Amino acid sequence: MALLETTERGLYCAAGDFFIDPWRAVDRALITHAHSDHARPGSASYLCAEPGVALLRERLGKRPAISTCRYGETIGLNGVTVSFHPAGHVLGSAQIRVEHRGEVWVASGDYKATADPTCAPFEPVRCHTFVTESTFGLPIYRWAEATAVFDEINRWWRRNREQGRTSVLYSYSLGKAQRLLAGIDAGIGPILMHEAAVKLTEHYRAAGVALPEIETLNEETARAARGKGLLIMPPDAEAVARLADEGEVSTAFASGWMLVRRMRRQGADRGFVLSDHADWDELIAAIRATGAERVLVTHGYAATLARWLRENGWQADTLEAQFEGEAENA
Repeated sequence: MALLETTERGLYCAAGDFFIDPWRAVDRALITHAHSDHARPGSASYLCAEPGVALLRERLGKRPAISTCRYGETIGLNGVTVSFHPAGHVLGSAQIRVEHRGEVWVASGDYKATADPTCAPFEPVRCHTFVTESTFGLPIYRWAEATAVFDEINRWWRRNREQGRTSVLYSYSLGKAQRLLAGIDAGIGPILMHEAAVKLTEHYRAAGVALPEIETLNEETARAARGKGLLIMPPDAEAVARLADEGEVSTAFASGWMLVRRMRRQGADRGFVLSDHADWDELIAAIRATGAERVLVTHGYAATLARWLRENGWQADTLEAQFEGEAENA
């Protein structure tokens, strides 16, 4: 029997009697990070990396029991040794190392190797079997340096301000919004964020992440920032229409999908290629760094990446993933 196997409730370790990022309610869930396609409500108990507990609590509410461990700390679960290691995806994101009778598997969750001041950097973990995501598992997906992308965003915002336009930047509220906040030039003008992102941003600040000051987006603050502000928010056509009634608006999307023109959504004026997931080169480098002989690929272009790995000497196959709903915000 494999150390980890897919069941109707998700990825299960029978020897340790626990699930990793389960799809349905279980007795014991080990969680890689707080995005909703990985952290589902209803389980009796949860275990996560310590830096991500506040975000997980925000996602799940006050009722479930949530335990934490430090990055690199080992915990025994029914004779199976588990530990959490930085994944570089969002605050508190982790790869989960599982060891039993000398066999080591690592479930990566979502990850990126690009430097990001809002979370701990990705840490390669040696293993026999590596479970990798493949959200951008095609060779066309190769990211530019993040500093160059932020320069683009800043130029767009400055130009809009010079021309009296309000800048609206669409992004996901957990992870991407905080990364944008950390990378932009806050001296250009006021920064407003959707209330959902503001609450999550406070958890980042509490974890010691340095971020510029922001205001909560509402009718009053939007009116005050008209023609000069940057509004970071999830896509909301109705809200942007109301803003447009107050003056000219320029919209943009920040996502890895912006690399492919046909993936641009919501009729945004601009697309900035910025992702919290590994690109093709990062995926291959991360897999090599694990030293794994076997790779199981999930979340994204799994069949394509698995085929490439087989053609290049790995034992590789795909692994079912039930929830991929937040991939559109990648």
